[in-house]
Amino acid sequence: MSVDMSSEPPNKTYDTILILDFGSQYSHLLTRRLRELNIYSELLPGTQKLSELSWKPKGIILSGGPYSVYEKDAPLVDPAIFSQAYPILGVCYGLQVIAWNFGKDVLAGEKKEYGHATVSLQRHHGESNHIDNLCQNLGEEIEVYMSHGDKLASCPDGFVTIANTKNAPFAGIAHKTKPWYGIQFHPEVSHTPKGIELLRNFAVDVCGARQHWTMGNFVDKEIARVRAFVGEKGQVIGAVSGGVDSTVAATLMNRAIGHRFKAVLVDNGLLRQDEAQNVRKTLTEHFGVDLKVVDASERFLADLKGVTDPEQKRKIIGRNFIEVFEEEALRIAEAASGSSEAGNVEFLMQGTIYPDVIESSSVKGQHSSTIKSHHNVGGLPSQMRLKVVEPLRELYKLEVRQLGLELGIPEELVWRHPFPGPGLAIRIIGEVTPSQLALARKANEIFMSELVAEGIYREVGQAFAAILPVRAVGVVGDKRSYGQIVSLRAVETSDFMTADWYYFSKEFLKRVSLRITNEMPEISRVEYDLTSKPPGTIELE
Repeated sequence: MSVDMSSEPPNKTYDTILILDFGSQYSHLLTRRLRELNIYSELLPGTQKLSELSWKPKGIILSGGPYSVYEKDAPLVDPAIFSQAYPILGVCYGLQVIAWNFGKDVLAGEKKEYGHATVSLQRHHGESNHIDNLCQNLGEEIEVYMSHGDKLASCPDGFVTIANTKNAPFAGIAHKTKPWYGIQFHPEVSHTPKGIELLRNFAVDVCGARQHWTMGNFVDKEIARVRAFVGEKGQVIGAVSGGVDSTVAATLMNRAIGHRFKAVLVDNGLLRQDEAQNVRKTLTEHFGVDLKVVDASERFLADLKGVTDPEQKRKIIGRNFIEVFEEEALRIAEAASGSSEAGNVEFLMQGTIYPDVIESSSVKGQHSSTIKSHHNVGGLPSQMRLKVVEPLRELYKLEVRQLGLELGIPEELVWRHPFPGPGLAIRIIGEVTPSQLALARKANEIFMSELVAEGIYREVGQAFAAILPVRAVGVVGDKRSYGQIVSLRAVETSDFMTADWYYFSKEFLKRVSLRITNEMPEISRVEYDLTSKPPGTIELE
């Protein structure tokens, strides 16, 4: 499909569904599911004022949330959305927000509903044509996932009931004359099998959104946006790490502005085994990217000495990262002085992606707290001389991989497991030292090689070996040992916002454990992390 070449952001060039986030752990899944339907969507705080938007959504979805609308400080939607012509879909708490604006008849249910439920759908033939559009072609009953304690005590004025369960007689409502709907269940989760069809009904049939969000369309638009942003002579210095995000971002930048993009890999001493050499080979030989490797390992490790707090680690690494880049930008500008490339380097490229932005921001406004500072977002100093260019900022990980394939990057690189900006520093719990880094590299190399040998590397979304700051007694031969503990972490995930631990066979775990303890005499015990996200994060720090 041909698209209009423009430097506008995606929400101005693609039909966009706005998701107002009230704090549900599934809010981001609404965004993901719509994008899977090739419909662009964005997530903003639930209290976002529509008058402050620079773009106009095709429709609005109010997410779920952990609140009760009748509580004093419960977050509520901007009332202005009900005075405009936007189609609206309220999900769980979002349904209750709609009801609260039309009668306030929401109360705590006598029986809470968590898990699977059967919803009966009601038809309204002969009434307003739009009422049945949300649930069209879904049948008479659907299996859904419920997660609520409160419920509607009555159908709000101006609405009719379109769905019910034994415990929730108003599990779905629709306005009689306007395209406003509310449902008590979660269509975005896999436990609601026909949920994706319901979301399509809303976005395509009710909102009229076009399904034109594809990486094939995005690549040309993003190249145009990058060119417009940096100008005809602007030079960009690009942060690369060897991970899929920075590799795709660097390839995109190189295609957009060619020799005016200079890629720099900061060897901070926290990289994986032979990472610097592998990145140089990949980017320079395969894609012709102008790459320089800067060895700043002594500088980073000196500043990390004695530091054990994970947030402090991230801030130190982020600060040094920017300082090194600013220094390198000056060197590049000086080297180009008097040539056709003369001029200052004013821009810094980073491989920030959408989950980084969500996790590092209080995306739910005052109603949430930051999970952690991401090196590519929250770890940056507030004052820096370089302007940041983030060509992947609106993309989820799967979209980044699809974009990489669109750019011609080989599959083995596109599907490489993510590696965090702070590197091994956050896979070493406690102080980062050269000896602990050596352990982390070796354990990780063993783990990755076994995943590849087992043929399951692609099945695992992300995996690594972390070094814990505790010791345990062991037996080596006939002697007592007292070594450290390695914690293996492996998850399966589609979006890196939620994740489940990967179910390995007993034989596989035994083989990895034996290799680590046999090949690494400093390690006396190997453990496997069985924590999902939430409540944990994928990385340990």
